[in-house]
Amino acid sequence: MNSQNNLKLVLASLFAALCCVGTMLSFPTPNGGYIHPGDSMVLLTGIFLGPLYGGAAAGIGSALSDLLLGYVSYAPATLVIKTLVAMVAAFIFHSFMYKMKSMKLRTCLVIFCGIAGGILVTGGYFLFESKILGLGLAATASILSNLIQNLFGIVLSALLFPVLYKIRVISSCLPPKNSTKGTN
Repeated sequence: MNSQNNLKLVLASLFAALCCVGTMLSFPTPNGGYIHPGDSMVLLTGIFLGPLYGGAAAGIGSALSDLLLGYVSYAPATLVIKTLVAMVAAFIFHSFMYKMKSMKLRTCLVIFCGIAGGILVTGGYFLFESKILGLGLAATASILSNLIQNLFGIVLSALLFPVLYKIRVISSCLPPKNSTKGTN
């Protein structure tokens, strides 16, 4: 294993912990849902670590929070959904990041990744609750709270991205500009 892979493995562990703890730090909303910083970590994990390391870290960290908080039935869905969100964010961001020269444009790209991720989260949990948990159309009740949570995660991601980008050890995991290899 080379030093870049070792660095990604260490950062993946750190980001998985941030996804887990961030999700556990939840605050109730007036509509009966809750918001937490975990989804912003899911997006940023995918963006900085790529689809392989980022997807694994985001999925494992988020599912672990479900297990620790007692939402055991949601853990498998969370593992799949948050892994996919991080992977999609990585593919989108890495495909366009060098076309976006300024930090403002790259932050807009983070927002776009968050919107795509939010669609996956809202749709994924709706399908899980309606089909797997058997709630049928009653699962529509969670759509609003998921949308509010997504918005919070997108805003927080956009605020944190420029800060984390300035940390050389984190931004060094982004693929080089003229990379002929796929992203990890």
